[in-house]
Amino acid sequence: MLFKSIVASLFSLSLAGSTFALPVAIQAGALHRRAFPLQAYADFQISDTPAGNAQAEAEAVFVKPFEGIDLATVSDEDRDNVEAMRSLAEQAETEQFNPAIDAASGEEADALQRGKIKNKVLKLTGISQVRKIDLAKAQAAGKSTASIETKLADSQKKLAKNIATDKASAGLDAKGVV
Repeated sequence: MLFKSIVASLFSLSLAGSTFALPVAIQAGALHRRAFPLQAYADFQISDTPAGNAQAEAEAVFVKPFEGIDLATVSDEDRDNVEAMRSLAEQAETEQFNPAIDAASGEEADALQRGKIKNKVLKLTGISQVRKIDLAKAQAAGKSTASIETKLADSQKKLAKNIATDKASAGLDAKGVV
């Protein structure tokens, strides 16, 4: 009788243990989400390195952090951080680069202009990424995407032009404003 009781107890424990070992269902994409921290412009700007590599540098800031992630699952906070950083790059262009270029001359003005082009690549890569996130979210929600697609195409056209300008100056010094 004692033997039957021990066997029954062990059987019950093995069933209970196997219940705890069942796989847990996880929502698709949940493991792929990670935060995109908001940074000060000085911490992500790319204008101080030689011209010619702006595309890769800008993608390292705005695109690489989202590799392998379904953009439809990006948090609103992360999307807004990308937008805020893109806005900081735009402010640097209008409030810092333009006056600095106007005040400079010769090679200094040329280096600042190349830095400004690199900054434009950064800004346009950021807005393209925001629009790609918006597009993925709209598609996932079954919403109309025509307006987003038009804006994305416009951003990418401007981006391609500035990437070509940066590559045409490859190897030349560029100068930032921070």
